[in-house]
Amino acid sequence: MSEPKSPTPTPAGDTYKGWVFKWTNYIKGYQRRWFVLSNGLLSYYRTQAEMGHTCRGTINLATAVISVDDACNFVISNGGAQTYHLKASSEVERQRWITALELAKAKAARMQAESDDSGDDFPSSLSGGGGQGGGAQNSEVQSTLRTLGSKVEDLSTCNDLISKHGSALQRSLSELDGLRLTGEAGDKIRQVTERATLFRITSNAMINACRDFLSLAQTHSKRWQKALQTEREQKVRLEEALEQLAKQHNHLERAFRGAGQSHAIVDNKGAAGLGKGEASDEDDDNEFFDAMEDAPEFITVPADPQFHKRSSSNASCLNSDMCADDQSLNEEPLAMNPDSPSQELVPLKKRRTRIPDKPNYSLNLWSIMKNCIGKDLSKIPMPVNFNEPISMLQRLSEDLEYHELLDKAAKCHSSLEQMCYVVAFCVSAYSTTVYRTGKPFNPLLGETFELDRRRESGYRSLCEQVSHHPPAAAHHVISDRGWTLRQEITVASKFRGKYLSIMPLGTIHAIFEKSNNHYTWKKVTTTVHNIIVGKLWIDQSGEIDIVNHTTGDRCHLKFAPYSYFSRDVARKVTGVVMDKNGKAHYVLSGTWDEKMEFSRVMQSSRGGENGTEGKQKTVYQTLKARELWKRNPLPDGAESMYYFTALALTLNEPEEGVAPTDSRRRPDQRLMEDGRWDEANGEKQRLEEKQRSVRREREREAASQRASSQSEEAVDEDSFVDLPMKSAPHDTHKALWFESCEDQITGEQVHIYKGGYWEAKELGNWEGCPDIY
Repeated sequence: MSEPKSPTPTPAGDTYKGWVFKWTNYIKGYQRRWFVLSNGLLSYYRTQAEMGHTCRGTINLATAVISVDDACNFVISNGGAQTYHLKASSEVERQRWITALELAKAKAARMQAESDDSGDDFPSSLSGGGGQGGGAQNSEVQSTLRTLGSKVEDLSTCNDLISKHGSALQRSLSELDGLRLTGEAGDKIRQVTERATLFRITSNAMINACRDFLSLAQTHSKRWQKALQTEREQKVRLEEALEQLAKQHNHLERAFRGAGQSHAIVDNKGAAGLGKGEASDEDDDNEFFDAMEDAPEFITVPADPQFHKRSSSNASCLNSDMCADDQSLNEEPLAMNPDSPSQELVPLKKRRTRIPDKPNYSLNLWSIMKNCIGKDLSKIPMPVNFNEPISMLQRLSEDLEYHELLDKAAKCHSSLEQMCYVVAFCVSAYSTTVYRTGKPFNPLLGETFELDRRRESGYRSLCEQVSHHPPAAAHHVISDRGWTLRQEITVASKFRGKYLSIMPLGTIHAIFEKSNNHYTWKKVTTTVHNIIVGKLWIDQSGEIDIVNHTTGDRCHLKFAPYSYFSRDVARKVTGVVMDKNGKAHYVLSGTWDEKMEFSRVMQSSRGGENGTEGKQKTVYQTLKARELWKRNPLPDGAESMYYFTALALTLNEPEEGVAPTDSRRRPDQRLMEDGRWDEANGEKQRLEEKQRSVRREREREAASQRASSQSEEAVDEDSFVDLPMKSAPHDTHKALWFESCEDQITGEQVHIYKGGYWEAKELGNWEGCPDIY
């Protein structure tokens, strides 16, 4: 229990603040809250960090009753609507609060009395008013309005009379002007005089009515002016409060969605357990936070304006870097030929933008499953109806859809800014999967795929299927713009009835030449829902760490799983970029299918409790979010082309000079793309059987080699011990372009590119490639 900010009570006009225990309900009892006494109002917050954006409750002391229960407890009530049962840490502290509250109440009551005398309470009664005082003031208003209305009617009647008599007087004067001085002159003069008298009387009546109106208006002028000023001030305060509530609602909605049902259950318990006649204003929010089973670890709020000014130079540096990158990475219609000593411009190859439309073939699932009874599911040949016309190697190469993020990362001078771009690249790899429910072709052992975009984008990519059981693919990318990407991915899957979980195993490495920064991360779990019944849809979920092994920087990235009951945005991704000391520098948020944004952290503090274990969330004060990555729109007609992206449409395009093992040369895949699915199914079975026969032959050769080596060895005691282990069959396949070794960063046994492919392509020498098709 910390002491209040001031050691002694201060006048009510000054701010008096400190920690006080407040009764919440019978389940939680007293909870420590931060109270602030200012300008006759007592407000409280869960933490000091909430003072800028979230007030939990406020009592006006002018009408409040303050009572003391015992040595440390005291109660503040405003007549039943609000009651705070409070407890100080000691009797001395309680007395300080009582003194400060009484002074504040006295001053607030005195100010209200002075306001009543001068009419300041009139608008307050109108706006807040219940009770006898409010009714009396309301009657006075109605009476005044009726009086003013009658005066206006009098003015209108006088105006009509003046017009009528004025017209008559004008006619009489005209007639008098046309007459000669005869005996009738006296009668006309008397008539004019009478009408002039009537006009004078009417004018005097109008003047008196105007004088009465002016007197009444002057009497109430000061009151109306004060009422208008008060209403304006109240309007401004309400607008500010509404704006603040909207911001608070927005941040809370982003941070704590998905707790609707849990909140309702716990809130009902809390409402049933409220004690001491209190309807706590904070209980809903309090239970809302505590009922979270999977609450976020942090909250973001807008930073104070002073941080915007203070950090303008730093932020502008980052923004200028981004602008420079954006300008330098625009599409280039021509590219430099690296082989030309004169650096002449070479036209780029025009890539295709369409493939044949997907045919509408019906598929009877039972006709497939009835023939699989009693068979090993891993050896069941699945038809191409479930596939899309690209291989897993090509699908892996689609990670380079947004390679420009790594180009920008290579230009960053700050490793923390570079981390933001690496995180965006990691997330962008999933954006191509949102509508892609088709299964890629399983690569044959020894199958390769090259993606040479050196002229257009500055990189070359090579994939090779290095293992078949378990299936594993090695991938290596090198860019002229200062980065290298490598990975080896093994896919494990589990069928769970309604959905299929696909778990990529392996580590992805990104190395930047200029800074020598080395990043690693893994892939999250992909889930395909409605396998048996319903429309297929894909979700990504899990948590991963992106680590810079050179500097120690780290980003913990969370892919939120989809929930039917969640009010949060679907496919949400959040993360915090921290340095090696654990200090947060950037907050990342967005969705894996649309875009990612980053916000610079200006200040962080420990916030409220997170869950029942008492853990605290971190509150980050951030600058305005900026867009880091946004998904490119799909090509026209993508729904009839397997929802392929612009890059995916070009992956299976035939190219000259590629290896004979390249996925583009795979016949069943080519037939499927052309819409000849029946022929593709037959070709697929032929290739799979050929692969199995080659594997059996390879195992026989390995067994014969082991048998011959054993017969030449002398039989001793040790050889009997080693014989069972040596006789175990195993696949002796070795990758052609990758070699197996231990990763120095992760310690995993991986395949790393050993070189030679691009040199062989230049020479057109593919003698070492196996015949897999």
